[in-house]
Amino acid sequence: MLSHLLIKNYALIDELELSPDRELNIVTGETGAGKSIILGAIGLLLGNRADTRVLYNPEQKCIIEGTIGVSGYQIERIFEEEELDYSDSCIVRREIGVSGKSRAFVNDTPVNLETLRRVTSQMMDIHSQHDSVLLGSNEYQLEIVDTYAQNEAQLRAYRSDYQAYRAKKTHYDQLQAEASAMRKEFDYNNFLYEELVKAQLVPDEQESLEQELTILENAEDIKERLQVAYEYLDNTEQSVIDFLKGTVSNLAYISKLSNQYEQLLQRAQSSLIELRDLADEISIEQDRVDIDDTRAETIRERLNLMYQLQTKHQVKDVAALIALRDELGLKVSKVLNLDDALTDAKAQADAARAQLQSSANALSASRNTVLQPIETEIGHLLNDLGMPNASLKIHAETGKPTPTGVDTISFLFSANKGVKPQQLKNVASGGEFSRLMMAIKYILASKRSLPTIVFDEIDAGVSGEIAIKMGNMMRDMAHSHQIIAITHLHQIAGQGTAHYFVYKDHSAAKTVSRIKKLTLDERVNEIAQMIGGKNPSASALKNAREILKQRAVSTAR
Repeated sequence: MLSHLLIKNYALIDELELSPDRELNIVTGETGAGKSIILGAIGLLLGNRADTRVLYNPEQKCIIEGTIGVSGYQIERIFEEEELDYSDSCIVRREIGVSGKSRAFVNDTPVNLETLRRVTSQMMDIHSQHDSVLLGSNEYQLEIVDTYAQNEAQLRAYRSDYQAYRAKKTHYDQLQAEASAMRKEFDYNNFLYEELVKAQLVPDEQESLEQELTILENAEDIKERLQVAYEYLDNTEQSVIDFLKGTVSNLAYISKLSNQYEQLLQRAQSSLIELRDLADEISIEQDRVDIDDTRAETIRERLNLMYQLQTKHQVKDVAALIALRDELGLKVSKVLNLDDALTDAKAQADAARAQLQSSANALSASRNTVLQPIETEIGHLLNDLGMPNASLKIHAETGKPTPTGVDTISFLFSANKGVKPQQLKNVASGGEFSRLMMAIKYILASKRSLPTIVFDEIDAGVSGEIAIKMGNMMRDMAHSHQIIAITHLHQIAGQGTAHYFVYKDHSAAKTVSRIKKLTLDERVNEIAQMIGGKNPSASALKNAREILKQRAVSTAR
């Protein structure tokens, strides 16, 4: 239950603290006094969106903090799954900075809004005036059935199987689309691939062949120049080597006279050896140069093939052609293996579909089992709420899988005897919606382990004896849940174990909303004003005391 609520710098609230009673808390006040503001602040703890427009003072951050007792409600699993510290008293805090940035904390651990919603949805439920409109939607009606059926395990299993099926089906569909496109391109890709394979491309081959062709095309000139170079170095008549031999001979002679010339001799001898070696290599290279027109033509053909392929595929070198060949090979191979891949993907999608259908059947069975009990219980409660001729029929249809199952739930309602039930949104008035919603909340309360339930004017459109019965229902629910009820009806206000009054304080330069817990005498006066207006008569005051006295007697029983 909500044991403490702190609101700072929110809307018309400068700072407000509230420690609600364990049972039925009544909140009253004039329209516009700030009751909905408090509800909005609690909504922030449940993960609702907010922005800087909620700041009372735009230069300070807003803080909403709630301390909620969760002992005995068996929600430890959620804390474990979200990796949060668990304690019997959970502190939930929301902060909105001056820049509009929002932060949320659970037991001082930062969390995102999704985690905040998941955790606090197990602690508190708010019925807003908008919920009565939601009651007409099939989605909301389905949620009611699921809550009554307590089929969370089946719903969780179905959603897991639904996600698995969607993933398998999407993969199969994508593979089919790819297969269709790839088959259209297969012949062309296969032709290109085989052409490149036939070319037998080798890395760096082009550069090597281009160099060889250059030599072959200039063979006569190269051979002639190598011959001239050789003859300069070594021929029978006159050459560099002959001159160098003379140099060595002279240096050998004088080095015998003085060893100071020995180094010059050694250098000359080394040069002679090097030149002879160079001459030999030039001679060998000359012998290697062939004038081979056939080989040159073969190389030209090979290079022309490479150039044509590069132009055709708009690439710069053989390495890019090889990469393209490998890429085409993968595409061709994938098409050749498509049938196996498609068969496997289809088998997986079919198996996932069968598992989904099994989960859907189990979920549908859990829902169908409770339809009659819901109709019966609500029928009895509507009778107690002054609608003896009202009837509610729940119609279930099955269709295609959706994230919530294969079922479409429709609440068919009739408020009058002999009138065929129709879609709820088409036939129910405001007061009928309120009574029906009260009946639904009442039966669901016993199905949910929920610490706190908040009602925002669920009594709209009712009065008199019906309001008294709705108050009795709230008081009954308060034995197992903490109830916070915002109301304008004195019949309900008198049922509370605690009564809070919201009002506007105009004493300062800026209006603020405040709340105070009423004493017994203050409660008498407030309820009397709800009965008879601003200046209640003695009979209104007496009536208010009687209402509170009756509540006290009923509580004592």
